[in-house]
Amino acid sequence: MATTTVIVVTLLTYKLLLIAIGLWASRRTQSDTGFFLGDRQLGPWVAAISYSASACSAWTLLGLSGAAFVLGISVLWLILGALLGMVAAWMVLAKPVQLASKVNNLLTLTDFLTLDVEGAARWRLTQSVAFVILFCFIFYIAAQFQGAGTAFASVFDLAATNAILIGAAIVLVYTWLGGFWAVSVTDTIQGLVMVLAAVILPLATLQVVGGPEALWAGLAQVSTPEQMSLTGNAPWLTAAGIVAGGLATGLSTFGQPHLLVRFMALRDDKARLQATIITSVWYVLVWFGMAILGLMGRLLMPEIADPEQIFFALAEDVLPPVMAGILMAAVISAIMSTADSQLLVSASVLAHDLGLSKRLPAYRVLIGRAAVAAVVIAASLIALYLPSQIFNRVLFAWVALGAAFGPMVIVRVLHWKIAENHWIIGLWLGFGSAVLLSLLPSAPGDVVERMLPFVLHLGFLTLVRKR
Repeated sequence: MATTTVIVVTLLTYKLLLIAIGLWASRRTQSDTGFFLGDRQLGPWVAAISYSASACSAWTLLGLSGAAFVLGISVLWLILGALLGMVAAWMVLAKPVQLASKVNNLLTLTDFLTLDVEGAARWRLTQSVAFVILFCFIFYIAAQFQGAGTAFASVFDLAATNAILIGAAIVLVYTWLGGFWAVSVTDTIQGLVMVLAAVILPLATLQVVGGPEALWAGLAQVSTPEQMSLTGNAPWLTAAGIVAGGLATGLSTFGQPHLLVRFMALRDDKARLQATIITSVWYVLVWFGMAILGLMGRLLMPEIADPEQIFFALAEDVLPPVMAGILMAAVISAIMSTADSQLLVSASVLAHDLGLSKRLPAYRVLIGRAAVAAVVIAASLIALYLPSQIFNRVLFAWVALGAAFGPMVIVRVLHWKIAENHWIIGLWLGFGSAVLLSLLPSAPGDVVERMLPFVLHLGFLTLVRKR
């Protein structure tokens, strides 16, 4: 059976499964708490793997492997930063966020960030949070749709425009139907597919290369000295920037709404502890697997036009046709569908945070579904008419969200007292500086862009803290 035929059959089967999950979940979704938080009943496996799949998706499978292809072994610092940020989030933030959500009946990150703010200041802060989430997530979701489109274009004789629209429509259907339960269960399936891909394909490719020693020897021949150095073979100041820039990527983990909402939905503290271990194992397998795959791609396919397509190129080259087809189809589906978590958070901002459902309480779930449709349309238009490199687009949204919300979450977990207006000033300081720095030429390792906005925001809140 031809690889393309296998991919088509697998894709159709997988998409029908996602829609079936949406229909199943729709029967469990009878309230806005169910639609946006799954009635706070997430167990460890679903919480951990859906968290991981939501955090990674196209930017790991395609973007990270492409970054390793281009940058070489210095990509290790980016991986370590992501791992450290994830572990810190689960160990430090998950429990207090979970408890606050349960005790105060909070549905969204906005509820958590505005918990003790009253009156007009609360509404202004809510509007600020909502704007930042919607602005960043529309670009974030567009990157996922674009990743699916470019993947289809590389596998099929299909225009990226059609691929983006098809993927967006399917994500819309099952998220519309089942809300948080559908998103979490489908993300869990996708997370399992991603970890299988991150193990099977690198191992198969390593066998073709001839093992670790042959890989290292081959890389030394086809790579520049900068690509073979952990610090880019740079002077000490630039090298420090490369290391700090990679590690600083983990800081933004603390401010990602689509990840923090998993903490709010946890069933209990036992589930949190188990999920921490599961997430850590998943991250190690997927991140290191994709980095090694990108390095092997440099050795086997040094002339590839688009490094972000090295995953699909190697799958077709080193795996048997049937296995390659199944793996490629499943991963394309995972890329398309991982937008769902960001999509649901965006819908919760429109429906819950901005009060649309409160004005029409009898139509709360319907309003949430309409909000899902609105965000899908906006993100699809951006993916179609404002294309960008997947890695760069996701990195911008990741850093901007982290700088805007990460320091606020940390300060709230520490129970610092902050004046109402200072919350708003800090949020715009972090977000605004992230946007501004993204427009400037990159510093070594992007250390300024990835670290400075977060540090400025946290430093400001530290200075204005009530003693």
